[in-house]
Amino acid sequence: MTKPVVLASSSPRRRELLEKTGLKFTIDSSETDERLDSTTGPVELARSISSMKASSAVPRHPGSIIIAADTFGVLDGKLLGKPDGAAHAREMLALMSGKCHEVITGFTIIDADSGKIVSRVVKTRVHFKALSKAQIEKYVETGEPLDKAGAYAIQGKGADLVAKIEGDYYNVIGLPVHALAKELKKFGIDLPNISHFDRAADSPAR
Repeated sequence: MTKPVVLASSSPRRRELLEKTGLKFTIDSSETDERLDSTTGPVELARSISSMKASSAVPRHPGSIIIAADTFGVLDGKLLGKPDGAAHAREMLALMSGKCHEVITGFTIIDADSGKIVSRVVKTRVHFKALSKAQIEKYVETGEPLDKAGAYAIQGKGADLVAKIEGDYYNVIGLPVHALAKELKKFGIDLPNISHFDRAADSPAR
């Protein structure tokens, strides 16, 4: 019998992506402190935050498989989290204009019974178009950037800002579904609709 699965995340994007895989799961919104620590390398930080989120949900869900993730951007070594307002969103988008940044997602899977744990980090390179002040202002006025890591949503109006990506598209949304599917198999869990996702190559961090 397959164990129940819990997504330890309050992100509607992650929930929607996981629902599309056909997996049955419940939600446990994590209250883990997600402040970005610039003294920690981005790969280790993504892995650490996702691990803390998953671990915090374990006591509430004995007998379950816990999944947690954390996503942020990195530009010129600077971490890009969620903007704290419209002015900050404008500033972030102006910095990314015409440049390439990385989107990093760390995800962790824990078997609450055995304590078995797997953590992985996936990176995707995103190339932005050169943006005018008017383009940035028009996008910020939509409100879309205000609760998104990196101040844009590639699955929404933010797609117009992107010239190209290198790596897993779904990772930029917040969940690298192909890498997740591969690791879930180690816990005896298959994602029924994984073949419905376009195969986008993910670039795991070492």
